[in-house]
Amino acid sequence: MFSERGFDGASIRDIARVAGVQGALVSHHGGSKEALFEAVVARRAEVLAKARQDALAAAKAQGRVELRDILAAFVEPLSDRVAREGAAWLAYGRLIAHVSADPRWRGIAERYFDPTAQIFLDALAEALPDASRAELSTRLVFMVSSMLSIFTSAWRMEGLAPGLGAVDPVAALLAFSEAGFRAHSGHAR
Repeated sequence: MFSERGFDGASIRDIARVAGVQGALVSHHGGSKEALFEAVVARRAEVLAKARQDALAAAKAQGRVELRDILAAFVEPLSDRVAREGAAWLAYGRLIAHVSADPRWRGIAERYFDPTAQIFLDALAEALPDASRAELSTRLVFMVSSMLSIFTSAWRMEGLAPGLGAVDPVAALLAFSEAGFRAHSGHAR
């Protein structure tokens, strides 16, 4: 419900109806609507953070710390879960988009997403030593926004280019992001 309607559009009554329980039961076990929202975000955030950190560690263990490998270690754990597990992770991608777009969820973003983002910013700083932390942070946010658009706006991409299925959106995102990181940090090819 939160991923479909956002925080404001999802009522406890609607959540209870979908869950097949009474609203009071949702409030009793989930706490406030805000606490329930945070719990929903946190549940998969921990899994995603670990998968991203593991992917980055695996790339480093193989001696691959190229820019594309760092970006793939960030993007692919979510896209792989969407591809393998479908609707639940697709909904989670939309939920992250809600959290990312609304400043009132800054605390949630800081708790559940920023620690992993900092690890990736450190790796990006090693790959692009001429870029400032501010430049890298801005570009990472651009990449995250683009990544989330795959989950929230695939219909729009298909509308603009029917037959889009021939394009791998993750590969396109990685190429686009790599070019963006390189173009503005003195590493353009």
